[in-house]
Amino acid sequence: MKNEYILKKTEGRAKRAEFRTVHGTVQTPLFMNVGTVGAIKGAVSTQDLEEIGCQVELSNTYHLHVRPGDELVKKLGGLHKFMSWERPILTDSGGFQVFSLAGLRKIKEEGVTFHSHVDGRLIFMGPEESMQIQSNLGSTIAMAFDECPPSKADRSYVQPSVDRTTRWLERCKRKLDELNKMPDAVNPDQMLFGINQGAIFPDIRIEHAKRISEMDLDGYAVGGLAVGETHEEMYHILDEVVPYLPQNKPTYLMGVGTPANIIEGVDRGIDFFDCVYPARNGRHGHVYTRFGKINIKNAKYADDDRPIEEGCGCPACRRYSRAYIRHLHVAGEMLGLRLCVLHNLYYYNHLMEDIRNALDEGRFAEFKKKALEDMNAGEGK
Repeated sequence: MKNEYILKKTEGRAKRAEFRTVHGTVQTPLFMNVGTVGAIKGAVSTQDLEEIGCQVELSNTYHLHVRPGDELVKKLGGLHKFMSWERPILTDSGGFQVFSLAGLRKIKEEGVTFHSHVDGRLIFMGPEESMQIQSNLGSTIAMAFDECPPSKADRSYVQPSVDRTTRWLERCKRKLDELNKMPDAVNPDQMLFGINQGAIFPDIRIEHAKRISEMDLDGYAVGGLAVGETHEEMYHILDEVVPYLPQNKPTYLMGVGTPANIIEGVDRGIDFFDCVYPARNGRHGHVYTRFGKINIKNAKYADDDRPIEEGCGCPACRRYSRAYIRHLHVAGEMLGLRLCVLHNLYYYNHLMEDIRNALDEGRFAEFKKKALEDMNAGEGK
C-alpha cells in the first residue's frame, strides 16, 4: 500500500483525515501510545493495545539503540516483528535526548556525543546515525534528528540551533532516501517527518516552518513544546505556526499532553499526539475520567463499588470496582497499576474516537466546549 494522507473534512482549522501506510490505515486525529523501549510501561502487551483501540505505537530510537541494540532488532526482523505489532509504529529520532540529557552531551555540526544513561559509554549520534538506527528498526515513520532547545532559551541560542536542525533535516532526508533503496531495508517505504523548532519565538518558528515545508516530507511535527512554557504560550505558538505547515500532510504535536491540551491542539490543526501521561499517571493510581482526573488511592474510594468511570468499556471498568483497584495499589500489587494504565490508554484512544466522530458530524466546536467544561468540573465524579 502506498503511503497517503487523505484529508476528509475540516472544521475551522481542525482536520479529519485518513492516513494510509504500509502497516495499515489509521484515522486522525489520533493518539500514539508511548512504548519507549518497545513496550508500554505497566505490563501492557501489544495484544492489550489492539484491544483498547491503539492505532499507532511510538518507540524511541536512542533507547532501543542502547538496549537491546538496533542491529539485533534488525536481525530479528525489525521492530514490528520483535514486538509482535502489525499496526504502524513511529520512532522518535533520539533528538529529544539531546535536550533531556543536557548534562551528558556535546553538540557539534556533525551530531551529538552522549554518555549512555545505562552504562556511561560514549555514543555519537548525528542525522545519518539516527536514520540508520531507525532504518534498522523498520518503523513506519522515522522522525528527523533535531535539537530541542529549552522553551525559555535566548534568541541568540535558539536561532543557530534551528538553523542547524534544518541542515540536519536535509541530511536525514538524503540518508533515508539512500537507506530505503538498500536491498536489505526492513521497511523500504519508511516515511520521514520533519520537526519544527524555535522555542516560543513565533517569527523563528514561522520561518522554520516555511523552510521545512519546501522539502516535501511525508509529515511535519511541532517539537519543543510542553517543555516548560505555559499552556497559553503553547497554544499561541500553534496558532502562529500550524498555518505555515502543509495542510495536505499529517501534523504532529510532540509530547503533548493532557486531554485538554489534545482538544485544543485538534482545534488548531493537529493530527497526531503522544504523551507519557496516561501510562505514567496510571502507574501512580491517577486515572482519567470525563469529569477530570481522580487519585484511586484516596481513602474515600475504599468502599466505592463503582467502576473508575461509569459506562467505560476498558478492561478495568468492565470487571473491577474502584475499591478493588485501590486495594491493589495499597497492597503493592502490579495488577493495580496495570488496570489503571489500561484504563487511561483506553480513555485517551476513545477520546480521540469521540473527537473524530464530532468532526465527522460537524459538531466539534460544541464537543470541545462541553468536554472542557466537564473536565474542569473538579475531581471525577
